[in-house]
Amino acid sequence: MIATPLPWREKISYGLADMGFNFYWANIATFLMMFYTDVYGISAAAAASMMFVIKIVNAFTDPLIGAVADRTSTRFGKFRPYLVWMALPLAGAGVLTYTTPDLDQSGKLAWAYGTYLLMMVCYTCINIPYNALSGVMSAEPQERSTINGLRFIFAFAGSLLVTAATPAMVLFLGGGEGIDATRRGWQLTMLVWGVLASLLFAATFYNTRERIAPPPRQRTRVRDDIGDLAGNRPWMVLFFLALIIMVSITLRTTTAAYYFKYVVGRPDLLASFLPAYMAAAAAGAALTPVLTRFIDKKTLMMVLMSLTALLSAAFFFVGPEQITAMYALQIALGLVLGPKSPLAFSMYADSADYNEWRNGRRATAMTFAAATFSQKLGTALAVAVIGTVFTKLGYVPNAAQSSGSQAGIVWLMSIIPAMFALLAVAVMFFYNLDSARLRQVQADLAARKAPL
Repeated sequence: MIATPLPWREKISYGLADMGFNFYWANIATFLMMFYTDVYGISAAAAASMMFVIKIVNAFTDPLIGAVADRTSTRFGKFRPYLVWMALPLAGAGVLTYTTPDLDQSGKLAWAYGTYLLMMVCYTCINIPYNALSGVMSAEPQERSTINGLRFIFAFAGSLLVTAATPAMVLFLGGGEGIDATRRGWQLTMLVWGVLASLLFAATFYNTRERIAPPPRQRTRVRDDIGDLAGNRPWMVLFFLALIIMVSITLRTTTAAYYFKYVVGRPDLLASFLPAYMAAAAAGAALTPVLTRFIDKKTLMMVLMSLTALLSAAFFFVGPEQITAMYALQIALGLVLGPKSPLAFSMYADSADYNEWRNGRRATAMTFAAATFSQKLGTALAVAVIGTVFTKLGYVPNAAQSSGSQAGIVWLMSIIPAMFALLAVAVMFFYNLDSARLRQVQADLAARKAPL
């Protein structure tokens, strides 16, 4: 292991790829549900069920891809090659997912299942190795915080760009506002985002290096990797934390489009409401390395999620005419949640070190893969909650909503996410890899690898 600082060019280059990932992820989280119900033409129940099933299936591919990546060996490293191998397949799958075929309802539903699954599997094949890359670029915990802080600045910037630009791109590239033009606009918009993402992935590949390798004689089975994770208490806590936080975030992000369309009556505000959050989150992410210098990671995560619960609950009391209050709370949530992602990914890398220290084996990609597994389960659960609420309360696409449906949308934007944020605080009580213990783990690993 080395403790020398990484070049800034490498740190920035690593972050660029996450901007590319958010050209997909922000579209999925913000627009895909509404695309399926209001443009593609399937019911909210069918769309929610399909997205739930695919998320569950795709979640189980994460450990598989992690196991394959851990066992990949090329002259470019284990993880970097996937950034160029899978970039174009992912772009193609994205275009197909946002394509509306001329089929009947059953045919369209089958197309949605197939293309969405293809996109998510391609995304996994490139995202899991990318996540693992941050764990092998440096062994220094503070460097990892800096890497992931920069990464999520770019991630939030990518999300900001997507949420602000996508509606206008769909209108411009489609050439009008009719349903056929809108469908064409979505297809071409995803082509643009896919090409741009591929260029960013290539930049990350060429400008980063892998420096940490497993023990030279390590030969493990996949079930050994899974067993190690099951016995890794810090990782188990992070697994449930990621699931719970993803439910909270996805509920608000996905519901926002419905909130402004049907509760506030100002769908145009979505193009600035979500970017306001992303800009604030980027600022919060930039503060992560500073915060971790003075506050233990466990304590910091608990404080952040407590504030998230408070701010989310406050949204319940904002009336549809109180636009300024909506934006103020949204910006505050961005600042509070901004450090959450770089902090969590830094902690995943720490848990990989803990696993090597405890068991003498290292499975970096599997560690991150199983973490994204939990995030996808969380996203699936959130979509299922939204679909269930909409169905029970009588949601009708492109029509005035009942008072019950409007109330359900407000709850999905406020109280329900707040409850999940409080649950995340409770889970963090069980995290036992504090700063002192982590320093001992790092010292012991360095001593093991020092030449005799």
